[in-house]
Amino acid sequence: MKKHVIIAMMLFTCIMFSQTKKNGTVYNEHPAINAVESMTQAFYAGDADKVASYLADDFKSYQGTSLNKDDKGRDKEWTLGAVKWIKENWSYVSYTRTSGAYPDAIEYKSDDDGVWVQTWDQLKGMDNATGVMLDMPQHRLYKMTSDNKIQTMIIYDNDLPWAERRRSFASRTNGTIYNNHEYINTVRKMMGALANGDADKAFSYFTDDATFTNLDMADGESNTVAEEKEGFLGMLQNWTIDAIDVRGYPDYLEYELGNSKVVQSWWTARMTRKSDGKKVKLPLMMIHDFNDDGKITEESGYYTMQPLAAK
Repeated sequence: MKKHVIIAMMLFTCIMFSQTKKNGTVYNEHPAINAVESMTQAFYAGDADKVASYLADDFKSYQGTSLNKDDKGRDKEWTLGAVKWIKENWSYVSYTRTSGAYPDAIEYKSDDDGVWVQTWDQLKGMDNATGVMLDMPQHRLYKMTSDNKIQTMIIYDNDLPWAERRRSFASRTNGTIYNNHEYINTVRKMMGALANGDADKAFSYFTDDATFTNLDMADGESNTVAEEKEGFLGMLQNWTIDAIDVRGYPDYLEYELGNSKVVQSWWTARMTRKSDGKKVKLPLMMIHDFNDDGKITEESGYYTMQPLAAK
């Protein structure tokens, strides 16, 4: 039996080996890589003359995610114009290797295929006109000539930041803002209950699976209703709430995009420490998300409890 197993393993290894076929060599150091990275740095530095020196006369650039089957690409002249456009319209531009990644140069066996370079990078910048921030990964493929000129460039990236820039030149409404609404009344009643130490009433306005965050929490951390209620009652053992005063007026925002229902409000909580009578004022900025039933599903508190910990 053991002999049969060994023979079977040997046959499997031979079969698998026979199915592989080498088609070239991959390099992580290569003159073609140097040419590609020098070109991209010159591109985002706004040096069109230097970029031109790395591009073949018949250079074409393509968007790898395009659905246009008849895409004829963009030529050298268009690309050099893009260098100028980036320099004039974007600030804080950088183009660096994606963390942990490095470019490859692939020399194929066939002379027709030649050398290809593939890169993984991070493009950052800010559009001067709209303030749209760009922070996106890009994957690029470059086909090189025999003298290491770039003949073809294929870019794979996400069009969403570019689309946001295009949309930002036109004003667009995104729902309705109310300064009087049932959901604003709910937030007022909830804050009023907190001001009077009525935890049961205050937390009855939330769904059972509601979440709570504030500026003292780490990113991704949140409290449940039970945890938030316990923390509130614990705070009342050492502090008295003298008042929670509204600042300005709350807004209810009924968004079109995402169908979100949000109340944002501003408050000042006036507190007295029971042990020594110390007075503290806590500024609060609150965002409450509502469901269709009028219950609060999420509280985002832009405040810190650090003043209560000070001596």
